[in-house]
Amino acid sequence: MPDGLTAAEIGMWQAFQNGSRYDLSSGDAEVDDPHGGRPWGPERSVRARVICLLMLDGPPALPGRVSSIKLTGVQITGTLDVAGGTVEPYVEMRGCRFEKEIVLPESRFSTLRLVDCSIPRFEAARLHTEGDLHLPRCHIHRGIRLSDAQIGTDLLLNQAVVHRDRRNRTLTGDGLTVGQDFQAELMDSYGEMSLRGAQIGVSLSLRGSRLLNPYGSKALNAPQLTVGRTLYMTPAAASNPPLTGGSTPARGVRVQKFESEGGIRLDDGRFGDAIDFEQARFEMRSEQELSLRRIQVPELRFLGEKPQRGSVVLSGAKLVNLVDKSTSWPGPGQLRVGGFAYENLVPRGSFPLARRLEWVLSATPEYSPEPYERLATVLRNSGEDADAREVLLAKQRRRRETLPFAGKLWGYAQDWTVAYGYRPGRAAVWMALLWALGAIAFWQYRPPAIKPGEGPAWNPSLYALDLLVPVINLGQDGYWRVEGNWQWAAAALVLLGWILATTVAAGASRLLRRG
Repeated sequence: MPDGLTAAEIGMWQAFQNGSRYDLSSGDAEVDDPHGGRPWGPERSVRARVICLLMLDGPPALPGRVSSIKLTGVQITGTLDVAGGTVEPYVEMRGCRFEKEIVLPESRFSTLRLVDCSIPRFEAARLHTEGDLHLPRCHIHRGIRLSDAQIGTDLLLNQAVVHRDRRNRTLTGDGLTVGQDFQAELMDSYGEMSLRGAQIGVSLSLRGSRLLNPYGSKALNAPQLTVGRTLYMTPAAASNPPLTGGSTPARGVRVQKFESEGGIRLDDGRFGDAIDFEQARFEMRSEQELSLRRIQVPELRFLGEKPQRGSVVLSGAKLVNLVDKSTSWPGPGQLRVGGFAYENLVPRGSFPLARRLEWVLSATPEYSPEPYERLATVLRNSGEDADAREVLLAKQRRRRETLPFAGKLWGYAQDWTVAYGYRPGRAAVWMALLWALGAIAFWQYRPPAIKPGEGPAWNPSLYALDLLVPVINLGQDGYWRVEGNWQWAAAALVLLGWILATTVAAGASRLLRRG
């Protein structure tokens, strides 16, 4: 044992050799609160350099024991700095206060657990742990740095309170690798949480967390994030102890939803199972985005609250199942879906086709055929052919508004007659109506023959049908001399017949191209 150790440090040294917990707490919860304002005297203080000595070059354990650092209710003075070192003993500190930052860059640990501690800053770029890194319920006042760190099993930040560093970041985890789960449930983050290019082996859970960044544009900045299974931004039960990890809250337990204040960026992410936004609340400024550009995921559960401002961007995203609610999507101009590909729609609750068409309209301030065609394909593949035709009809009507005046007139003609070919039965109704009107009219008028004594007997019904049906000759037209206003009536039937035939042909060719 080195000379000059205080009584508290001597006790810690002996506990290390014995592998036992060294507890300096008073038993008074208010005094022992590491985040409170009650001072701790020198009898509860140990120097950080003595802890570093135990970590890096501590004495051998007593026979039959395993040396470890297990501290409770201890105040650590000075900077805990083991940068570049290899720490073999197990390290766990509970309810401790750190006077200065913890410096662990490029160091190696088996397992490091800091539970309910007050930490000015946690600096651990390129940290390597064989097991877990736990920081639950810790208050970290100037941010966490874990860029390019490698965590062997789990990273836990449950119920942590993390404030921003000088770059307005709470967690800098760019290039972070976690072997199994990354849990940051019921966490309060007051700045930007950066996970660019991070890789999570199993799941990333932000259940019940609040990511608040009033200082910058993004609350979560995680492009090219890879998650082996599911990203959770869902509620958690705010009980004591907390129910996390997907447990179902008991009746009467207060539930805390996931909330973010600021943009969310998950561009180019890869997720093995799902992204779950159930009951999530996104508060954004007008220029901020919930950006899911080019993500690839089997299932997106877009079941959160409707964002009042900001944009939801799904451009280039690819997924199999889109699970959503009609009340979760933002309004017109706040949704962009160019190149968005999905295979199945799984609506939660009522989501009528009219609302789905409004969803597409909101996503296309300027006309684009792609979202309509994608929706029609998905509906057709699920056996809803009638709804698919309605979507394609809506696409043609939307396209019509972009055409010049003549194109609009022709579009209206196709719409009124055969609904652009998607309601072919309407052509027969128009044909029957015009034929009946023509037959009734020519029952009242018998024109003289062009060559008396030649030609067929007068038949007003066949004459009206002969005028109405182009190309086909029924043996009436061409034998009678129509005079006066009846010429206009005959010409109107011919013109309407050609319009009807042309629109039917246009609709048929459109259906054949679709087939």
